[in-house]
Parts: sequence; structure tokens; C-alpha cells
Amino acid sequence: MSGWRVPVALALAVGLAGCGSTEALKPAPGTPLPVAPYGATATPAINDLLTPSVQTRPRRTGEVLTRSQPRQSDEFDLPPK
Repeated sequence: MSGWRVPVALALAVGLAGCGSTEALKPAPGTPLPVAPYGATATPAINDLLTPSVQTRPRRTGEVLTRSQPRQSDEFDLPPK
């Protein structure tokens, strides 16, 4: 019974792999770009809209935990009654 699962899974994987587009994103013909955000002086370009800001993708720090520290007691960590 499990012999049909492998070919079906393989066919789904191949089908999903072909769904990706390699062309640049463009607005649909006849539709303008979104209006400028409140307070902006100009409408952002397509690349500006697709580039994530620092707040959406913050950089990781190189800070590594170098030594373990015992936890402080938590006076609100009470057992259930």
C-alpha cells in the first residue's frame, strides 16, 4: 500500500519546484505602484518595496554566551494549588 506514496510525493515535489519564477517582479499592466506612504516625499520604487528594512530583518550580533550563569530565584514561580 505504501508503494504509491513515493511516486506521488516525487511528482508533487517536481511540480512545486517548477512553480518558481526567475523573472523580476513587475506590476500588472495597467496597474500603478502603490501610493506614497504618509509623510514620504516620493513613491518608492519596486526595489525599495522588495528590500526588507533593518527593522524587519535585524542583523545578528556576534555575541556568544561564554559562561553559564545560575538562574536567579523567581518568587512568582509557584507550584499549582
